[in-house]
Amino acid sequence: TEDKIAAYQTLYECMITISKLMSPVAPFFSDWLYKNLNNVTKKEVFESVHLADFPKESENAIDQLLEERMDYAQRISSLILSIRKKEKIRVRQPLFKALLPVLDERFQTQVEAVQDLIMAEVNVKSFEFVKDTSGIITKNIKANFKTLGKRLGKDMKVAAEMISQFDQQTINQIEKQKFYALNIGETTYTLEQEDFEIGFNDIPGWQVANDRDLTVALDVTLNEELINEGTARELVNRIQNIRKSKEFNVTDRIQVKVEANEAVSAAIEKFSEYICTETLANSLVSVNELAVEKIELFDDVLIGLEVSLA
Repeated sequence: TEDKIAAYQTLYECMITISKLMSPVAPFFSDWLYKNLNNVTKKEVFESVHLADFPKESENAIDQLLEERMDYAQRISSLILSIRKKEKIRVRQPLFKALLPVLDERFQTQVEAVQDLIMAEVNVKSFEFVKDTSGIITKNIKANFKTLGKRLGKDMKVAAEMISQFDQQTINQIEKQKFYALNIGETTYTLEQEDFEIGFNDIPGWQVANDRDLTVALDVTLNEELINEGTARELVNRIQNIRKSKEFNVTDRIQVKVEANEAVSAAIEKFSEYICTETLANSLVSVNELAVEKIELFDDVLIGLEVSLA
């Protein structure tokens, strides 16, 4: 039928384009794919994919809103992961909340569209947008002597003192407008954003990071519930690794024995159902001692794990 012919035509064009796009990184496979397609259809005159014209971009196919959403998702995720790394908090350890100051309504709408993706990537339970950061996130500012020293000369000391006294509104204005007109006596200096060093004041229990216009505050406080859930996730990971090393099928049901340890007992008690569901375990029991090689769970905690087919 005509519909089938059109579908095959579209599929062919897609595969030809894919072969060209992959040619720089997979030269042999892409050439094999191109020749197999083109030798049948004879639609192109080139003997090799490496002699063919590289595909040209189509402006109509570019989804700028999607690209913006994914840029936000990547940058926000990177900020949160950088805080985790700085605080030495494992990614499998859930955290309670992240705060994200809103730049504008479009920004919030765009981030909300990828919010679930970000939360899954960084393992944070809740995400809160804040429009008024006063009292939550406070910034400090100082002059960048490397860029301003030669330009301001004798006025440098006075400028540094004035800049250090800027309030939150002025700092936000500098970040938004990317410049600031500094008046010293009868002289006006136009300062760029790179002429300032902007940081954040400490918030008890929170850590803050920023990337240009983006700022993220992460609650790094861990309570017993979060710690137990993090331990459960680590157990799931170790059990899955053992499944893989024993070459079990992905559908195989198993039974798990865990050597008794204070570091994991509460996690097993509260999250046994989650662990069993994630690992396809029919049973999860704690025993006093196991004759197996111990596995490091975290922070030098060693446990014995025995995984067998059910």
